[in-house]
Amino acid sequence: MTDLPRLDPRLTPARPDLADERLRGQVEAARYVPGQPHRIAAPVAPLRRAPDPAAGLDSEALFGEAATVYDLRDGWAFAQLTADGYVGYLPAEALGPADPAPTHRVSSLRTFLYPAADLKRPALAALSLGARVTVAAQEGAYARLSDGRFAWAGHLAPLEAIEPDFAATALRFLGTPYLWGGRSSLGLDCSGLVQTALTAAGIPAPRDSDQQEAALGETVPLCPDLAGLRRGDLVFWRGHVGMMLDESHLIHANGHHMAVAIEPLAEAERRIRAGRTGPGTGDGAIRAIRRLACAT
Repeated sequence: MTDLPRLDPRLTPARPDLADERLRGQVEAARYVPGQPHRIAAPVAPLRRAPDPAAGLDSEALFGEAATVYDLRDGWAFAQLTADGYVGYLPAEALGPADPAPTHRVSSLRTFLYPAADLKRPALAALSLGARVTVAAQEGAYARLSDGRFAWAGHLAPLEAIEPDFAATALRFLGTPYLWGGRSSLGLDCSGLVQTALTAAGIPAPRDSDQQEAALGETVPLCPDLAGLRRGDLVFWRGHVGMMLDESHLIHANGHHMAVAIEPLAEAERRIRAGRTGPGTGDGAIRAIRRLACAT
């Protein structure tokens, strides 16, 4: 067989023993299989690089998000998330049927699910901002979901509703702990924060910072004095991304503070350039600034 182009393994559902049938002719595999649609049935599901609970956390999937499963064995599903295309291993117990399709998303930072339309009842689960649910009926101030549980209706929004000020959405996560691979209000990483904020604004975003740098917005010239930046601009280092809140302040999930934090961009730039950093904080000089046309 002739040499095949190298595909990004993060986005390619393929292993030596099997691959997505749509990749026939693009990757070599012992067999090609059709994927089976599912939705995430756990509040948050880890997506790992190997079928092992001790394997690194590459990303997370939120309740109601869609995934395509290509292999299911020993309690693990080899799967691809539909929203950003990320590939990895999900716990099989976190999967549910593909239907019914979601009608709403969680618009609060976090919300609880109850067995009845009564806030005094014991909460059954907590869903993070961006989780997707199917509303079957409205009962007073509560939404009855298709699985029989109840959510406070004020914490939900129709799927098509957007929050255009994505910097404001990022601010809602201020103080949230840093978690490598995290995408929820319990913990998230730098690119997870950016992806979550942009998704709430109706802007599809890749998962990792290098993918975001390549795919999002237009390049903004980098001035030596870091002038000319606007709210919503994305600032990229090698392995790190943050979002500007104004012309001089950055919000980012980072391993230096081990949380989502606000700091002057100049201060962050000096620290990262000097190498006084560690995992989850970036490396070297600023590589790029990208501006989205809808930034406020």
